Amino acid sequence: MSFFASRRAFAALLALGCAPLVQAEYLWIDRSAGQSQAVLSDYQPSERLALKGLLEPQLRLADGKFQDLAASGEAYVVSAPATSDVRVLAKKPDGNALTIYEAREGRSDTKAQNDLELVPLTANGNVFQLHWKGTVVSASQVNVHTSAQWAKVLKPAADGSVTLDTPFPGRYVLEVAAQINGSATVDGKKYDSVTHVATLSFEVK
Repeated sequence: MSFFASRRAFAALLALGCAPLVQAEYLWIDRSAGQSQAVLSDYQPSERLALKGLLEPQLRLADGKFQDLAASGEAYVVSAPATSDVRVLAKKPDGNALTIYEAREGRSDTKAQNDLELVPLTANGNVFQLHWKGTVVSASQVNVHTSAQWAKVLKPAADGSVTLDTPFPGRYVLEVAAQINGSATVDGKKYDSVTHVATLSFEVK
C-alpha cells in the first residue's frame, strides 16, 4: 500500500489532531535513578496529576504480552531492562468518552508495538513517523514538551515524518492525539467517543 493510500485509509478511521498545549493531558514515562515511572501530566512534565480514575494500567512486554501495574503515589513504577524501550498503557473513562493512553520511553526500537505510536526512522534518531496499527500515517501536529519548560509544535513533512531538533540536554516528550470514528467497550460499558493519546519520551545528554 502506498503512503497516500494508507493515509486515505487512516483518515477514514481517525480524525487526527492535538488539543492545545494548555489543555493536553497525557501519560508519559520518566526513566531516571535506575527505574522507570509512568506519570500522568498536563502540558509540562514537571506537573504530575493523580492516577485515580485510570483503568487497566499495563506494561507491554517485549514478547507482546502484558503485565498489570499498580500505582505508587503519583506514578506507576515499572521494572524493565535499562537497555530496552518501555511501553505502558492505561485507559481513562469520562462519561461516554474514553481516552486510551499509550506511552513509550526510549527511541532505540524502530518498530511500533502500540496501536498509536511515534517511531524513530533510525535507532536513537530525531526523525519520527506515526504508526496506527502497523501502518504509517500522518498526524496533523506533534506537540513537544521538555523538562526545561520549553515547548514546540512539529508539523509533518510531505511523507508524514516529523523532525525534532534537540538543542539542549534534558527530557523530551513528544505527544500526539487521535480521535477514533468508532466505539470501545471496557468493563462491559460502551464508550461512543474514543481518543488515543500517544507519547514518546527520551533523555538527551
